[in-house]
Amino acid sequence: MTTDRETVWEYETVRPPREATMEEASDPEELLNEYAREGWEFVSTIEYTGGGTKYLVFKRPASGDTDE
Repeated sequence: MTTDRETVWEYETVRPPREATMEEASDPEELLNEYAREGWEFVSTIEYTGGGTKYLVFKRPASGDTDE
């Protein structure tokens, strides 16, 4: 049962930053802090077998706007 008090989430996926070789991910601290300032919370990664992390997954409460 859904009530008006339940939080509705929106999600964002972002490719982690890469080093110059494009093979290794660089430290994502700056990216994580940037998204945190915008109200996003890091929740997970999407990885592929043998391919490492492909996406960082963030969530935040949805604003209620449907025009995004």
